[in-house]
Amino acid sequence: MRIDVLSIFPGMFDGVINESILKIAQREEALEFYAHDLRDWTHDLHRSVDDSPYGGGAGMVMKVEPLANAIEAITALDVRKPHIVFMAPVGKQFSQGVAAEYAGYDRLLLVCGRYEGFDERAFDWADDCLSIGDYVLAGGELPAMVVIEAVTRLLPSVLGNSMSIIEESFSADNDGLLEHPQYTRPADFRGKTVPKVLLSGNHAEIEKWRKKQSLMRTQERRPDLL
Repeated sequence: MRIDVLSIFPGMFDGVINESILKIAQREEALEFYAHDLRDWTHDLHRSVDDSPYGGGAGMVMKVEPLANAIEAITALDVRKPHIVFMAPVGKQFSQGVAAEYAGYDRLLLVCGRYEGFDERAFDWADDCLSIGDYVLAGGELPAMVVIEAVTRLLPSVLGNSMSIIEESFSADNDGLLEHPQYTRPADFRGKTVPKVLLSGNHAEIEKWRKKQSLMRTQERRPDLL
């Protein structure tokens, strides 16, 4: 998969893209990543990407002209047509289901908003608009990083154990529930012990216990998922 990001702060991605799972994905050639500076598609002395809104109001709005020019130029860099996603608070909620959908694309282009948002005409170039939650950040860079990691870890060969994806929280294979509790050594830590069923070797009973715990945890912490 190829992921392009369009931002006025492309340097924000340097650390994230070169660590952990994203570093592994690039090493395994499962991921190609490119960050582009929106200001490269401006034509004035100050490299302006924003302007005051028509009709008045506080703040500045990202201009449609550099956005359109940048998206068209970046799209032309590869024969694979990108699924273009605008990161903005007005978008639909990001979820594990959306991450799974995006993992099926050959290429993504994530466009990061700033200031008071995009000129509405810029959305003509968008296939999707995404938000990672009901709150507002200074820009779309951090949400884009969330999307990149959530999508990349679903790509083949990225995770060492494919069952990690199947059994985790929010996955379709786990009925959309939260993941069951997990334990490792030691079996007894300061009097807190691992449930006996997990030490029994009875895989049918272990699976039954995990399903029950997953349901109980979801009921307690995220009843909206039921």
